[in-house]
Amino acid sequence: MQTMARLNAWVGALEGWKRRGFAAILGAVSALAFAPVKFTPVMALSLVGLYWLIQAAPTRRMAFNVAWAWGFGHFAAGNYWIANSFLLDIGRFGWMMPPVISGLAAFLALYPALAGAAVWRKGDLSPAGILAFAGLWVIAEWLRSHVLTGYAWNLAAYVWDWSPAMMQSASVWGSWGLGLFTVAILTLPASLAADDRRPGRIACAAALAVLGLLWAGGAWRLSGDTGEHVAGIRLRIVQANVSQAEKLQGGFSARHFEKHMQLTRDTPGLDKVTHVIWPESSIPFLLDRDPALRQMIAAVTPPKGALLAGTVRGAPAQGELAEIWNSLVVLGPDGEIRGTADKAHLVPLGEYVPMRSLFPFISKLTPGSMDFSAAPGPTTLAVPGAPDIGPSICYEIIFPGAIVDEAHRPGWLVNVTNDGWFGNSAGPHQHFASARYRAVEEGIPLIRAANTGISGVVDAYGRIETQSRLGDIAVIDADLPRALPVTIFAEYGIAVPGLLVLVALIPMVRRRRSA
Repeated sequence: MQTMARLNAWVGALEGWKRRGFAAILGAVSALAFAPVKFTPVMALSLVGLYWLIQAAPTRRMAFNVAWAWGFGHFAAGNYWIANSFLLDIGRFGWMMPPVISGLAAFLALYPALAGAAVWRKGDLSPAGILAFAGLWVIAEWLRSHVLTGYAWNLAAYVWDWSPAMMQSASVWGSWGLGLFTVAILTLPASLAADDRRPGRIACAAALAVLGLLWAGGAWRLSGDTGEHVAGIRLRIVQANVSQAEKLQGGFSARHFEKHMQLTRDTPGLDKVTHVIWPESSIPFLLDRDPALRQMIAAVTPPKGALLAGTVRGAPAQGELAEIWNSLVVLGPDGEIRGTADKAHLVPLGEYVPMRSLFPFISKLTPGSMDFSAAPGPTTLAVPGAPDIGPSICYEIIFPGAIVDEAHRPGWLVNVTNDGWFGNSAGPHQHFASARYRAVEEGIPLIRAANTGISGVVDAYGRIETQSRLGDIAVIDADLPRALPVTIFAEYGIAVPGLLVLVALIPMVRRRRSA
């Protein structure tokens, strides 16, 4: 305990640029808690240091500044991989990389900064303050996931993606609730540096007990799994590993399309497959305008099933295009389009330029001068010979509670993506980890087809049944796991984690009012 007090005193003695620099280092190091490294203890060290820095600040403004520095380091290190997308065509987009990466980190850092400023009370190392810090952290994460289109990347709950048992409580209170428990448990050791250590000891013992209960409850939930799969369904997921640089060069679209056809057709076992899934942008043509192309695809579509693929859709059906959508299409064995889902959550600068009239000199990263249009929101598609699907395209899958049309609950989630933009980096691993939490939250299995990986089958408990490696050409044949009954989070959404946040804030509010 004396060691904790000495460390807190050392942290509290830092001033000026040393204080902010140390905060930024702590934030950058915390990125190691997420995929692909998944070293959760480093998040505890980072959060304890951050909390000490906040409460050592002489003013609320200084607390805001030091938490912002932590956030800048955290988001700069955790999102470095975005830079790859600007380097694919460095002549056109290379100049955008420094302002976008630093600007994004600076903006996202405002959210932990607000949480730090709100919890600040000089020298307060009480468990009540730390519990409130966890509640405020979740409020900040929720805001980060919704304000200005939102960016729900690397939520605190995701530090447990290496442990299926620890992931399970997300079925009750979502990633928001699990994030609250995570931040509280990992930050509570900071209370051991207080002058009166008895409350801290009790709180840390309680935190260990809660951690054990979360794990045990998850293990118990997993023990009830019977491993059932949907009878009569055999899936084929095609990962063609098409180079994004080659895609952007143009002139290779026909070759890329044929590669998907060949992998589907020539990999043994097609006669046993009922449904084929191709990744985002695997068909770079306007299918509704090309019946001959649809008939070509029908040749590799299972006779009693369907082929699902990422493509582009345009309107009107004839003549010059007025709008385009990034879409997932369901094709029947007759080559007819049975259903289409358009992407609702578009990537800024990737698929459209925000406030384009103010920035006419900026182009979006994807080919073409026309911005993509956004669809209304989650939908459910009927698929011949299979349960209905809940489709999502690319990073739509990262948003908790926003991927399923609960009025028409699907039997499986299908996520098609092209992570080739980000190369062999942490980005695709973090994307896949986030997607697994949606399966847990909704109680619905996830089938993921990614151009360069990671493709795979995730059951309704978030466990990986099979997956490809990043950067490989792969064809995955697998059965479809069965969905679970509606989870508490799927039924009540933000209400349950919202109640947890209120409970977390009450002790601090009462304590400060009495003081």
